[in-house]
Amino acid sequence: MAENSVNSGKAAFDKPKVELHVHLDGAIRVETILDVAKRRGITLCANTVPELTKLITVAKPGTLTEFLVKFSLYMPAIAGNREAIKRIAYEFVETKAKEGVIYIEARYSPHLMANSNVDPIQWNQEEGDVTPDDVVHLVNEGLKQGEKDFKIKARSILCCMRHMPKWSMEVVELCKKYRNDGVVGIDLAGDESLSHEACPLHCKAYEEAEKCGIHRTVHAGEVGLPSVVREAVEVLKAERIGHGYHTVEDQDLYKQLLEQNMHFETCPISSKLTGACDPDFTKHPIIRFMEDKANYSVSTDDPLIFHSTLGSDYQVLKDYMGFTEEEFMRLNINAAKSCFLPEKEKKDLLNQLYEAYGMINDTSF
Repeated sequence: MAENSVNSGKAAFDKPKVELHVHLDGAIRVETILDVAKRRGITLCANTVPELTKLITVAKPGTLTEFLVKFSLYMPAIAGNREAIKRIAYEFVETKAKEGVIYIEARYSPHLMANSNVDPIQWNQEEGDVTPDDVVHLVNEGLKQGEKDFKIKARSILCCMRHMPKWSMEVVELCKKYRNDGVVGIDLAGDESLSHEACPLHCKAYEEAEKCGIHRTVHAGEVGLPSVVREAVEVLKAERIGHGYHTVEDQDLYKQLLEQNMHFETCPISSKLTGACDPDFTKHPIIRFMEDKANYSVSTDDPLIFHSTLGSDYQVLKDYMGFTEEEFMRLNINAAKSCFLPEKEKKDLLNQLYEAYGMINDTSF
């Protein structure tokens, strides 16, 4: 798909970037999946890079459900293996450093990579000895080593899953435990058709998160109705919205969120291939966000499955949506202002961007 590849020549935006919405388990290297599977004696549906890439990636617009099935093709190789979990976190930081990212927030569900103290165990794994707590510890180790080696800052967000509300209280407890050790927030991911109203445990977890000062983001308005966004903001007290494209269909809500300076974590290529938005990029809600000077950022979401890079997402914005260098700088400054770092580190990050962009310092929030 031509739109997924960066044009040869100068990158659309070659200055430092901030990325807030990318799933660690959707950003693994195909070579690593094959290598780990071979070491562990796990048989996958393909055993060469081109074959596995073809099976894992989404090449044309489909549905979110079709997209989610792709994880089952490769996660059995990674889940439940300490070395693999730490390795994918480390390699993730290396990849992002090469893409010009200076601060990254990676999100993942600890339970989806565990094979002990989790019910049900995922990916048809047999019970082992890697708990959700172990997963967080291993990811933190990988990210820290990556930070040291590749000179960028990396933090993580732990995901609750809409279809597994019984995991959510444990997720918030892990956020509390590791809040000074790499974890900066909580997320709610999965099928948006599953309302929180039917899942009081999600509400309870988010109430606890707010009470304890844990930062909160929620996947909403990606494929779901604007009402899911309203619920995320008013019930779960989300500080950021993952995707949020369909917010523009409710003008009152959209106006309210613009006034509140709510941050939208947008992912252009993802939104086309999951069927979240019109496949014609020239009709994308991100254009509306740009025109209205909304508070939003740009991320890759699941670059393994979309066969994309942060560069290709920026290229789409430039080629199909008329984005300028000035808008790219503005959205990265918005990302830094809306990131989940402590205030002192946030100011340092902003200063780094202002310096790189040749702008006058403005650290007022």
